Amino acid sequence: MGIEIERKFLLAGDDWRAFVEKSVRMAQGYFDGGGAGKASVRVRIAGESAWLNIKSRQSGTTRQEFEYPIPLPDAQALLALCSGGLIDKTRHHVRHGGFLWEIDEFTGANAGLIVAEIELPTADTEFARPNWLGREVSAAPRYYNHALAQRPYAQWVPEEKA
Repeated sequence: MGIEIERKFLLAGDDWRAFVEKSVRMAQGYFDGGGAGKASVRVRIAGESAWLNIKSRQSGTTRQEFEYPIPLPDAQALLALCSGGLIDKTRHHVRHGGFLWEIDEFTGANAGLIVAEIELPTADTEFARPNWLGREVSAAPRYYNHALAQRPYAQWVPEEKA
């Protein structure tokens, strides 16, 4: 069983762009519709690779996660079966303080939203906060990709975006 320990942040600026090592376009969708279950089931295409992912559904920084590579044609067919909207984004990889930051820049119905994520080995691992890092949103479920597929950023009221 895999455990994911991830913290999620909004960004306070664009300085991170100067440090991007790699960027990859991603598309992903979810199979569990309204989200009443205990886990989300997702298919993701990143470049020429694809995965099926199952993640326990709870807010916070620690979740169970299972991820399995699948053939690209299968993933393309599965995306057509997903419920809700699809997530389109570009993931930028930025290293800072010995950690890899994944910065997701959303397009489509989630355009305008940019979120930085860091995966940590333990929940209490210390890390250096880059100057471009803003407010933490790890415990705010509306920023989870599954939630964005059901209710995209374009539908949020201004108070939710603040």
